[in-house]
Amino acid sequence: MSVAEENPRISNVTRHREGEGRWSELLRRDHLAATVTLCLGVALFAFNEFFISTALPTAVEEFGGAALLSWAFTLYLVFAIIGGALAANQKARFGARNTLIAAALVFATGTVTATLAIGMPQVLTGRLLQGLGEGIIAGVCYALIPELFPPRLVPKVFGAEAIVWASAAFAGPLISGLLTEYWSWRAAFFVNIPAVAVFIALVIAIVGQPKQRTVAAGAVPLPRLVAFGLGILLISLSNTAGKGYVMAVLLMMALAVFIMAIRSDRRSPHSILPSGAFSLRTALGTGLWVVLLMPLAQASGSVYLVYSMQQLWDFGPTAAGFSSALMAMSWSATAIVVASLPSHAFRIRLMWTGPLILCLGLVGLTLAVGSGEHRLVFIGQVAIGAGFGISWGTLSQFLMDVSTREERDKTSALLPTLQSAGYAIGAAAFGATANAFGFDEGASDNVLSLSLLAVFALACVIAVASVFFAVSTLSLSRQAPSAATLK
Repeated sequence: MSVAEENPRISNVTRHREGEGRWSELLRRDHLAATVTLCLGVALFAFNEFFISTALPTAVEEFGGAALLSWAFTLYLVFAIIGGALAANQKARFGARNTLIAAALVFATGTVTATLAIGMPQVLTGRLLQGLGEGIIAGVCYALIPELFPPRLVPKVFGAEAIVWASAAFAGPLISGLLTEYWSWRAAFFVNIPAVAVFIALVIAIVGQPKQRTVAAGAVPLPRLVAFGLGILLISLSNTAGKGYVMAVLLMMALAVFIMAIRSDRRSPHSILPSGAFSLRTALGTGLWVVLLMPLAQASGSVYLVYSMQQLWDFGPTAAGFSSALMAMSWSATAIVVASLPSHAFRIRLMWTGPLILCLGLVGLTLAVGSGEHRLVFIGQVAIGAGFGISWGTLSQFLMDVSTREERDKTSALLPTLQSAGYAIGAAAFGATANAFGFDEGASDNVLSLSLLAVFALACVIAVASVFFAVSTLSLSRQAPSAATLK
């Protein structure tokens, strides 16, 4: 018996999707503007990430603020997560259109502030505002996908967004590098402004104001937002701690802050998180664990793979960076194939294989470091990208489906926020692991190999946990609808 047949709620959703849409429908007159709007919202985040990571070192060199370089990324990440957590509340309070316009203006203000900066404090302020604006934009754009498109086209929208990410991985560093080298790092920052202007125009044209608010927004949950931001900040700080015990203390403090914030949120009548979030008894809860753990495991490669290829196999920056582009290409290509499958129920049954293939890819990276065979790196990266491509869009859509209408916005906005949190937590956890095994700039090849083996082995364990939660999600979805679903 299929997932759709066993769960009445999912069955209803699936029946609507059996007449699957075509890719060409995204380009038709009634969907083209909405497609461009949501993809542009994703592009603001994706291209900005690659633009800034390429141009920022030159800005730091000009201002002489090397010690503050990591803070430019940390503040952006912290406030992006705060913005994502705030997105559903603001959408309910002011409507999607007003929220997106305001967030885009905040992002634009941050971009202009950083572009015109005369020192690192202005750059940091700009990055903070960019993070806050982009976090809200990403959350609201996710929430708008099931509102602007019929169910049969939702998989195609996630496939289109995967194409945007792959394009950003290729074109972002190239465009930013050319602008920085032949013009100025400020041009690489400022190039976001025309995109913001187009995005705002599309939002005004496409996103309507709600006729009525079905859910009370409640007051802005400032203490809980601060708590979540503080937790991410502690995690980011732990990654820069020089001593192992300091790093461990900061990570434990972050864990305690998260536990208290989540418990407080569950007791609140106006919660940030959807009901049943991270519960082991609901498909929504276990599914959210998958959303957190997959990027957490993949962060091992994001942080250490390029460095290890340069140090262990003498790859140049371009050749080493190709491995990241290879992962992005694999993700996009697989996402397009999966989104083209005719059966939504079959895509759901495939979900658990994504974390499994991710795990196999990380095993490949572990074996590459252990054996010295660099070709396993490229095979592993292809597998990692394919793992995300198989499951990410389907899982996101599935979690939106099992949420109640009243809490769908919370779930949707939480997805990109959890992804960012996973990368942040992973970077800190793998940093602590590498440092514990003696990782350092001057470390010998043997010490470096041992450290990276420990990092990728831990990533494999985390990926195995994501497989467990993915299987649990499918198992729970076959049972009677959860309490969260029935509310």
